[in-house]
Amino acid sequence: MNIQIFGTKKCNDTKKAERFFKERGIKFQFIDMKEKGMSKGELTSVASVCGGLSNMIDENAKDKDAIALLQYIADEDKLEKLMENQHIIKTPVVRNGRQATLGYQPDVWKKWE
Repeated sequence: MNIQIFGTKKCNDTKKAERFFKERGIKFQFIDMKEKGMSKGELTSVASVCGGLSNMIDENAKDKDAIALLQYIADEDKLEKLMENQHIIKTPVVRNGRQATLGYQPDVWKKWE
């Protein structure tokens, strides 16, 4: 398994995801989205697995303006805007090769083992 966890240090669900993999002795790479973020390829890959860019948006994020903007702009512009505003993506984003999840989903991760 090649696990990557994209999240923030303050996110409780990200901490729970890290704990989930640590408890099972599974190595993972943590990427702090406030420092680095996701590349365009990673974002596109996760979006294709998780049902599109609109599913990646956290409706409870603090930046309501960015959320509203992404809902109303043209589909071809959404990827660029989401690249600029990665702080509104649901965290953690957990990747295992071509597989990916949004949020805390231990039931899915158990199937990866």
